[in-house]
This record gives sequence, structure tokens and C-alpha cells, in this order.
Amino acid sequence: MAGLDRVNQRVVERRLRKFGRTAHTLDIDATQIIAEKRSTEWTYKGERGYMPMVGHLAEAGVVIHDDFRAGNVAPASANLDFVKACEARLPKGHRLAAIRADSASYQADLFNYCEETGRTFAIGGRLDAPTLVAIAAIPESAWTRYADCAVAETVHSMEATHKAFRLIVVRPRHQADLLEEERPRYHVIASNQTGSTTDVLIWYRQRSEYSENGIKELKIGFGMERMPCGQESANAAFFRIGVIAHNLFVLFKHSALGEGWQRHRIATVRWRLFQVPGRLIRHAGAWVLKVAATFAEDFADIRARGYAISTDFFVLLLACPPKCGPPTCSYLWGAKYSSKKPIFWSWRPKPVCAKVNWSLPAMCPILT
Repeated sequence: MAGLDRVNQRVVERRLRKFGRTAHTLDIDATQIIAEKRSTEWTYKGERGYMPMVGHLAEAGVVIHDDFRAGNVAPASANLDFVKACEARLPKGHRLAAIRADSASYQADLFNYCEETGRTFAIGGRLDAPTLVAIAAIPESAWTRYADCAVAETVHSMEATHKAFRLIVVRPRHQADLLEEERPRYHVIASNQTGSTTDVLIWYRQRSEYSENGIKELKIGFGMERMPCGQESANAAFFRIGVIAHNLFVLFKHSALGEGWQRHRIATVRWRLFQVPGRLIRHAGAWVLKVAATFAEDFADIRARGYAISTDFFVLLLACPPKCGPPTCSYLWGAKYSSKKPIFWSWRPKPVCAKVNWSLPAMCPILT
């Protein structure tokens, strides 16, 4: 696991180097993975499985760290330690400027850590008795209408917090009740961020895109919703490989693809790029892949971008020199492009060029 952790750090470092930002927002969240295995434990949702914790760097779109946990480990367990572990994996010169999380992280030690280190936080709160008393004291005139809810704020603290914090209260609009039934009327957000009440609410809700949808992409897009083994350690390694694959895709998307690709998920890139139909033919003693002319220009541009990233993983996929290739690796392709013909990819076995080192350490130093 330590080796996979180092690989992931190298991928994240490469992404942040190209990203050009040194202050980051960390979104943390736990997610349930259902697994009907004898070695699994029951989760708080009443199903057997695992409960990994995932930390996203929101602006960069990468997973900085994951902690694969047993199903009976509560999402509120050791969240401060997880935040510190994420921070320790940042490259030199980078820092965490803000932390967002759901109500599982509504903990005094995490609040105190953010205040002591000068970090902004926005964390979902809990509707315990003191919180409900504080909400009841908010006058009706203090509520502001926003979108599908009304918002207000007050000042609150916990017994173990060193400083008071802002408590953003959200009151959703409901239809009139047909029956006399009790249901929660409020959602609360604890924060020390400056700005208006609605600004804090908008900023907190952004974690739905960066964290919750990021986990959805990891589980559905990269197959992490099912674990292959009965051993927890093996599944932890499998999950981390999925995290690395996700981060590599983010790096590939922002480095090798054009401007119109950054917003796409992996499923869209698969069918728009990797699943483009083609036809293999034998021409002039070489295998040639024919694709539609409309795709040729896009592929040529992607290959040029990939070739420019000579020290990344993409050398193995997109950036073979066009006039030579390894005699045994038929999955590596040189490029032969003509604007007049839909002939784009071709590969011809030739002796290894003396000027090119085809060894894995030379072509893929991030793995070694």
C-alpha cells in the first residue's frame, strides 16, 4: 500500500504542477461499498460492506488520499487524523486553505484545528438540543429567501470548541402537511468563513459536485462500487488502484485533451474517444487503422499533446515516436496522419531505434 500511495502522490504532484494553484479546498466524505462477503462488517446503513474515506482536492479534481475502512467504522471516526494525512501528502509549497465535510465531521477537535491553523471550514451540523434552542431564538425577520429555502444565521459553540462559529440555518420549503407527522425542518452548517449567509451556503453546497459526484465517478465510472476479494487488505489495494486510475484520467483530461473535454466524465470520454470505430487494414506492408476523417484532427491534436508530456504515463499510450517502435509491443502505435485521407494510426515493426530507450524506467519514470 505504501508503494501505491507514493505513485498516487506523484500523479497528484504532476496535476498540481500543471494546475498552478497552491492553496486548496479539501472535501472529505465516507462512502458505503456493499459487499456480501463473510469477512465484511455491518455498516450503519444496515448492510454488509466497507466504508472508505475519500479526500478530494476540489479545485484540482483529484483524490489526494483514501482510507479503506471496515464497514463497522463510523464515518465520524478519526476525521481529524484523516485531514492531517491528506495535508501530509501535498507537495512542497502547497497547503490546505479550506475544509468542507458533512455532519460526520461536526467535531470540536476538527473545528479547533482549523481555527488554530487559520483554515476556513464549512461542515454540516447536527440538530441536537442546544442547536435547536439557538435556532428557536432567531427572529422571523432575520430569515432571507434564497432559491428553494430560507436562510438565517446565528452564533453557536460546542462545549469543547475554543471559539464560537457561525451557524448557517437552512429552512427548506415544504408543501402543506396532510397528516400530523414530525420531520426535520432545518439543515445547519457550521462555518468560520466570512461573507454573506447565502455565500457560505453556496460554497458549502459545491461539495456536492466535487466530493459526492467525485465519489460517484470513482465508484461507477471506475468500477469501485464492487470489491473483488474477500480479504480487506486486497480490496484496499484494489480501491487505491482505482483512485490512481481516476487521478490519471483527470491528469490526462486536462493535459492531453482540448478545452471542450474538461467537463466530461470518464463514460463520455470512453464513447467519444476510445470507442470510436475503426477498421484495421494491411497497406504497404504495415497495419493501418482507418477512422472517419472527422476524428483524425482530434486524434492528431491529442497525440501531439500527449507526446509533449514525455515524462508522464501517456507515453505508453499516445506518444510513440512516429518512425520507430518496439518489435514486441503491438499496443504501441506510431502516427501517420494525412489531412486528405482518413488514415491516422499505423504501426510497423522495426528494430529498436538507438536514440530511443524503450525500457519502462525511461518511458515511465513515475512508476519507478
